[in-house]
Amino acid sequence: MPAKPVTIGEHHFAKKGDAVAFFQEILYRYNLGDKVSTADEAILRLLIDRHPEAAGKIGAGIASFSVRSGDFGTRCFWINRVDNTAEKFSFRACL
Repeated sequence: MPAKPVTIGEHHFAKKGDAVAFFQEILYRYNLGDKVSTADEAILRLLIDRHPEAAGKIGAGIASFSVRSGDFGTRCFWINRVDNTAEKFSFRACL
């Protein structure tokens, strides 16, 4: 089966694995608890729109993104909402 290309905004990936590596590099660029930079936030805003539960994850709206602990000691992206709530999401679910 040939690789399936993935496009997110202006970022084009030849295959899903390339997109996974790209977002994993962003995820590990930050320490736990860090807020994501404005540049990385821009691509994460495009990414979250692809999540199967995007509306529920976004909720009242996105104020920012951060990197925190997820389930079982993993790290993941978190949406910090405008209503001061937060929700984690898997970037893999968006791909």
